Amino acid sequence: MANQLKHAPDFGLAGKATLVTGASRGIGRACALACAAAGSDIVLGLRNVAASKELIEEIEGMGRKVLPVRLDISQRDHIETSVAKAIESFGRIDVLVNNVGVAPGDLAERVAEADVDEILQVNIKGTFLMTQTVARQMIAQKAGRIISISSQAGTVTLRGEAIYCMSKAAINHLMRCLAAEWAPHGITVNTVAPTFVWTDGTRPALADKDFYDRTLGHIPMGRIGETNDVVGAVVFLASPAASLITGLNLLVDGGWSVSSK
Repeated sequence: MANQLKHAPDFGLAGKATLVTGASRGIGRACALACAAAGSDIVLGLRNVAASKELIEEIEGMGRKVLPVRLDISQRDHIETSVAKAIESFGRIDVLVNNVGVAPGDLAERVAEADVDEILQVNIKGTFLMTQTVARQMIAQKAGRIISISSQAGTVTLRGEAIYCMSKAAINHLMRCLAAEWAPHGITVNTVAPTFVWTDGTRPALADKDFYDRTLGHIPMGRIGETNDVVGAVVFLASPAASLITGLNLLVDGGWSVSSK
C-alpha cells in the first residue's frame, strides 16, 4: 500500500497561483472554486469586483489567498494591468484558465456585423492577448499550464451559432499551435470543450421544453452538464498528473460529438 501511495498521480495544486478570467459566475466561478479547493491561490478576473464579495470570502474560507482584479479581456490595458498585479502579489502565474466568451447568435443570413466584431474581439483576439501576456511570464519561469474553456461548438454544428462555432474552432487550433510553440518552455496548452451546462446563462434557454428536449436528444449520456463536470477536467489538466498532456481538446459533451443523431 505504501508503494502504491508513493506512486499515486498528483492531482493537487498546492502552492500554485491560478488566474481565472470571467470568474464571477457559471463555469468561471466553478473553476476558481475548484482550483482553490485543490490548493491553489486564485486571481479572479472580474468585470465587477464589488459584486464578487461572496466568492472572495468563499475562497478565503478555504485558507487560500485571493486577488480580485478588474478585467475586460477586450481591453489590452486591463490584461496587462491584471497580469502585473497578479505577479506582484504572487510572484508568478502557474495556471491560466481562459473562460471569457460571448455568443450572440442568429441565423447566418441575419447575423449583424456588430455581433461578428464582438465575437472576434472577445473570443479570439481577447483570448489570444490574455494568453500571450501570461505566457511571457510562464516562459520566464519555464513552467505553466494554460487551459481555455472552448465548446463542443468548435467541433459540431449548431444552427444559429455559425460565428460562435467558428470562434471556438479557431481557439481549438490556436491552442494547438501555442502548445507546439511553448512546449520547450515547460508550458502545456489545452482546451476543455463542454456541451450545454446548467448555468445562469443557459438556464433561460434550457427552461424552454422544446429546446431542452432537442438539446438532450443530441447527448447520448442523457443529461445536461453540470459545472462540476467541466471543472474536473480543468483541475486535472492544471495538475502535475497531466504534465505530459498538451495540444488536447478535451470534449466534455456527453457524447454529442460522436452521436449520429
